[in-house]
Amino acid sequence: MAAAAKLAVAPAAPTTTTSRHRACTPIAVSSAATPVTVSISSATHKQEAPIITSAAAAAVVAKKQAAAVAPPSPTTDTTGRSEAAATLITPALPPLASMWREVHGAGDWRGLVAPLHPVLRGEIVRYGELVAACYRAFDLDPRSKRYLNCKHGKAQMLRAVGLEDAAGYEVTKYIYAAPDVALPVLGGAGGKSRWIGYVAVATDGEAERLGRRDILVSFRGTVTGSEWLANFMSALAPARFDPADPRPGVRVESGFLSLYTSDDAGAGAGGRFTAGSCRNQLLSEVTRLIGKYKHEELSITLAGHSMGSSLAVLLGYDLAELGLNSYPASSTNGGGGAREIIPVTVFSFAGPRVGNLEFRDRCDELGVKVLRVANVNDPVTKMPGVVLNEGAARVLAGRYEMPWSKACYAHVGVEVALDFFQAGDIACVHDLEAYIEHLLKCGTDDDDDTTVSVTSDSIIVKEEEAGVRRRLASMFQSWRWQMAAIRAGELLMQALGI
Repeated sequence: MAAAAKLAVAPAAPTTTTSRHRACTPIAVSSAATPVTVSISSATHKQEAPIITSAAAAAVVAKKQAAAVAPPSPTTDTTGRSEAAATLITPALPPLASMWREVHGAGDWRGLVAPLHPVLRGEIVRYGELVAACYRAFDLDPRSKRYLNCKHGKAQMLRAVGLEDAAGYEVTKYIYAAPDVALPVLGGAGGKSRWIGYVAVATDGEAERLGRRDILVSFRGTVTGSEWLANFMSALAPARFDPADPRPGVRVESGFLSLYTSDDAGAGAGGRFTAGSCRNQLLSEVTRLIGKYKHEELSITLAGHSMGSSLAVLLGYDLAELGLNSYPASSTNGGGGAREIIPVTVFSFAGPRVGNLEFRDRCDELGVKVLRVANVNDPVTKMPGVVLNEGAARVLAGRYEMPWSKACYAHVGVEVALDFFQAGDIACVHDLEAYIEHLLKCGTDDDDDTTVSVTSDSIIVKEEEAGVRRRLASMFQSWRWQMAAIRAGELLMQALGI
């Protein structure tokens, strides 16, 4: 079965029209504050797709896609043109170095998501592999001396988990986090620090290929019991990252905030891997790397899966809110108090909602770019805010701001929605390796059967209500018991005052 895709675009002027286009036709998208969704439905049959682990992931993916969609041709076609001559007119993919800003969202991914551009696809897969490295290196053996920490040293970690040539990155720091929550069954160990990810920087060779020096922060997702508990803390709390301008209306999920800002409860006891809060570790290391490479062209890339994507979004907002993604311009570039702005981009895999509508709007205002890869069958991407979300805020509040609109969760950025499900393995809908595999498969079928739906986000209230009812009905039809369990967990945590 061929792949299907959907793109929802919100223009500035109200309209009630809905149009359908072939995926091979580029779609013009709207401004930075406009939410965009691209849905890609993968083939249901099993298709082997190797995982890209080298620094040349984009080129490999492009070759796979070209080989899959190009019809076989004889040595000499009906016009007498040789195969070699036909190859000469095949357009070559542009090098990543020439379009890295667009790939990182400088134009809100216009023309790159519908259909998914092979260079962008390669970069998504590459960053997905760098996130998957966190899971492969995480030690979950209680008998190990490195239990809840990384199995390998920084110099060997990326190679040890199977990434060829360390994927062109040098790991500079390991990051630890300590959720400020605990369950009685965990013996009160919920606040113990555990390895959550790493900071890395592109090597000289990789920087040349990428067209800039890339500073990467990669986060794993939920593994331990206290981290799952943090996921269920659905109450919103003010972020207040900037003491000079706390912005109390900008609120984020309290469990993610706790994981990001809490210190290790056992740090004073001389813990082996303790290093202060996750936030302090990250801000310190990213700032150090910016200072070291400030004379080069830089980018900051934050990537994570599940809970890790939430930490990536929080870090992106934090860096931009504090202005740490900038430095004084050199005199050769004009100087005079001007500042160089380093683009901050988040590649989110299976990420939940992080904050409220004001948080989303503030991220847009600060220029934090977020590309969310989400499986439409993955319940984690529907939470928190199963009911009170951006859709409900538009229906309930309409054109007027109602008190409860500040309590509505909202996704940030542009969404690339995959569609896959395996009856014998329900857990696969949230598995990062399954995400990567289906990204590799997207676009390998006949593009003529792939469609993109473009629908206005500023339609009349009746159509909004009907759309929300359809989305809720579809969601609960497939995931009724999962959503009921999630909601019950949220209510329980609120009742316990967690």
